[in-house]
Amino acid sequence: MRILVALFTLVNTIWASSGQDLTTTWVGIVSLVMFIVGYYVIAAEEKFHINKAKPAMFVGTFIFILIGFYNAINGIDSKPLTHEVEMLILEIAQIFFFLLVAMTYIEVMIERRVFDALKYRLVSKGYSFKKLFWLTGALAFFISPVADNLTTALILSTVLITIEKKNPAFLVPGAINIVVGANAGGAWSPFGDITTLMPWIAGKAEFFDFFGLFPAAFLGWLATGWLLSFSVPEGKPLFDVHTEERVRVLKGGTSVIYLGVFTIVCAVLCQQVFNIPPMWGMMFGFSLLKLYSYQLKRRDNEELKTFLAISKIEHDTLLFFFGILAAVGGLHFLGYLDLAIKLYESAGATTVNIGVGFLSAFIDNVPVMSAVLKANPNMGVDQWLLVTMTAGIGGSLISFGSAAGVGVMGKLRGIYTFGSHMKYAWTVLVGYLLSLAIWYVQFEILGLY
Repeated sequence: MRILVALFTLVNTIWASSGQDLTTTWVGIVSLVMFIVGYYVIAAEEKFHINKAKPAMFVGTFIFILIGFYNAINGIDSKPLTHEVEMLILEIAQIFFFLLVAMTYIEVMIERRVFDALKYRLVSKGYSFKKLFWLTGALAFFISPVADNLTTALILSTVLITIEKKNPAFLVPGAINIVVGANAGGAWSPFGDITTLMPWIAGKAEFFDFFGLFPAAFLGWLATGWLLSFSVPEGKPLFDVHTEERVRVLKGGTSVIYLGVFTIVCAVLCQQVFNIPPMWGMMFGFSLLKLYSYQLKRRDNEELKTFLAISKIEHDTLLFFFGILAAVGGLHFLGYLDLAIKLYESAGATTVNIGVGFLSAFIDNVPVMSAVLKANPNMGVDQWLLVTMTAGIGGSLISFGSAAGVGVMGKLRGIYTFGSHMKYAWTVLVGYLLSLAIWYVQFEILGLY
């Protein structure tokens, strides 16, 4: 062990640099390499058949342990590292509990067949392919601001495959429309995507500031949808309403919807009025859900099974967020994100923030947004809203550029693929550029924010 410590000390002496910038020390270089390798494994999870949460957690925790080892062998004061980790725990906990409650509500609504009833109503109306195309896209845009974009995309892609199982001329444009709609809808609400939740919790913009992105997000999606609609076939899907079982919302399902809306109101009040984290309001709303479940069981002998709902939520997604936020926090502590600040200073905030959108098409938008927040460039609300929008909608440019896209690829396996998406990628690019133009006119020329 002494030989190992001596070896690390020697390597550190060779690589050590002055000041608190650790980017050129062995700990900085090893951490960066670990992050790159870990992220490659995350991006290629289907190739390696490993859940993305596993490498994310390993890299996130390993970097800070490595920094702690570096401080120990060099006799460096550990207080700054302790403070960084404590602040990171607070940041992650706020997001973790917020999403935990939101996902639980969604699972309870799924169990109460709220979304099954929606699906039945859509497919039993006898709508044409084009009308179903627009309805599913519009629902994706307007549901995702409340439910997250991934859940929205999964539910509506299930509707698509229920409507028509083997018609790629309808399924592919419909899938792209849902992905674009879900990502665009999530961009103008603090609840719609993790990339909007993080800057809202960080106080970069007020709750209602995000609503200012509605015109850009909506018209961008509308432009893409209009271009895609020309590829949707005429006619109607085959659906016999007499042979299909009618689906109704189970008892308590409607009340759960109202409780979910009230929970969101509580979260907003906590952040905007009471100056406490919004997750506190979410947890209060969760307690109301538990109490309502108790009352429903006593009155109607009907159980919501909220603890079972918690067991069904995507814990791997929550743990992925923990790992990736921890990893980015480690790179920030090492000094790598100072380079991002220099990039903002040299190229300008607008240019870099537009580039973030293209970057998020290849790299998950969570670490991208986390890196921007950790770098904390000096920007006004208009620029923070821009980077929020581009990080959210930029992922639609490529099929695997967003969680919504990856989820829909899984639902429509073999139909909605990277290749089928790229055939229509130009329509998504047109919508993205239109959103940027609208943002520029609205915020930079007219100053409407």
